[in-house]
Amino acid sequence: MTALWTAADATAATGGVTSGDWAATGVSIDTRTLQKGDLFVALKDVRDGHEFVALALEKGAAAALVSHRPEGVPTDAPLLVVPDVLAALEALGKAARARSKARIAAITGSVGKTSTKEMLRTVLSRQGKCHAAEASYNNHWGVPLTLARMPANTDFAVIEIGMSNPGEIAPLSRMARPHVAMVTTVAAAHLASFQNLDGIAAEKATIVDGLESDGIAVLNGDIATSKLLQDRAQSVGAQIVLFGETVGEWRINDLRICQDVTVIGAGSPGHDYLFKLSVPGRHFALNAVGVLAVVAALGADPVAASLDLALWVPPAGRGTREIIALDIANDAETIDLIDDAFNANPTSLAASLEVIAAGQPRDGVGRIVKGRRIAILGDMLELGPDEVAMHTGMAQNRHLQKLDLIHCAGPLMRHLWDALPDARRGQWCANAADLATQVSRLVDAGDVVLVKGSKGSKVSLVVDAIRKLGHRRAYE
Repeated sequence: MTALWTAADATAATGGVTSGDWAATGVSIDTRTLQKGDLFVALKDVRDGHEFVALALEKGAAAALVSHRPEGVPTDAPLLVVPDVLAALEALGKAARARSKARIAAITGSVGKTSTKEMLRTVLSRQGKCHAAEASYNNHWGVPLTLARMPANTDFAVIEIGMSNPGEIAPLSRMARPHVAMVTTVAAAHLASFQNLDGIAAEKATIVDGLESDGIAVLNGDIATSKLLQDRAQSVGAQIVLFGETVGEWRINDLRICQDVTVIGAGSPGHDYLFKLSVPGRHFALNAVGVLAVVAALGADPVAASLDLALWVPPAGRGTREIIALDIANDAETIDLIDDAFNANPTSLAASLEVIAAGQPRDGVGRIVKGRRIAILGDMLELGPDEVAMHTGMAQNRHLQKLDLIHCAGPLMRHLWDALPDARRGQWCANAADLATQVSRLVDAGDVVLVKGSKGSKVSLVVDAIRKLGHRRAYE
């Protein structure tokens, strides 16, 4: 396997002092997923990575990036010693970016970053060698790690950039130096750290600060804060390309949300597109059109990409659909589960409610006899001082009116639960763990079930409990 980092190259990039003539084929920050030949980076987080250096070397790490030789590690161990491990990881990322001729896209947004990154990975991988993080590595260590893992012969790279506080995006964008920067949307996420949506938009807009001199900003033209995004892009001299349902060079002209697919008619300067996604969702459709705009901006083929988008499926916990077979001897006794338990805010919840509203329950297969549309919702976190009103207000969502039952978990979701009419009010529990113990009574064969909430609400416990009711199989 070709070396990703030689001892000489890593030393030159970081300015550290190395022992031994080693070559690493990967970069790892976690001994649980470390592969033989990786350079282990001893970051300090909840635990100090130096505590795991000996284990990493035992598991076959080529070397370890450290600030000192940990106790119990032999004096002849292959180490790259630097003053600051995180700064050295950033240096590796910058060096990897500098040596690469890849066309690079950077993505941010309040909703849809990871799904959009995966859409781009899917379609660009069909047109060249594409590099992107396997997980949602979008913070101060995730971005340099993703860059440090980028092979020198990469054709395209997709870098996801997130934030939870002001001032986080611009430095990461400058590190990635993208040719194209995309903002999926601006919504009430991490609002506790910002005064209002304009504050969130101002931070998201700084992704353009790292653009190369001929860079292109692909921006959502539909949202109220779009002008703020455009003004920032204009201030750095970026070319602006808009996408949306109502505004933009790349625009949805026709949208059909079915039970298991979304059919999209879209237009761009000089070309019309008709394509499908293998999952339902207006939010997925909008981001898919944005993806085509990014593909074109990168110099790749958007026509081929539009056809290849059908190959994409959402990452786990972000709208993934699966069938839970309650009785393997009876194909009809199944639950249609939508796992959207990774994140939530009012915008993404509204999008998910539209998806389940299009779902088709099946009658006559369960003990309830009538199939139902059921939402199981956990708290939406980090929404700031208006969090109660935002939860209560979801009771008026027009798609929620098509649901049969809404079960809720958490103190914030209690406000939504209280605002529901009696006919739709299901079970409420103080936490997701308690609700998970009751799933056998909450759902039944024939139901379409959405589970949605912020990661911190731990509503994924409900997803796991539903899966344990039967046997999982891929959505067909």
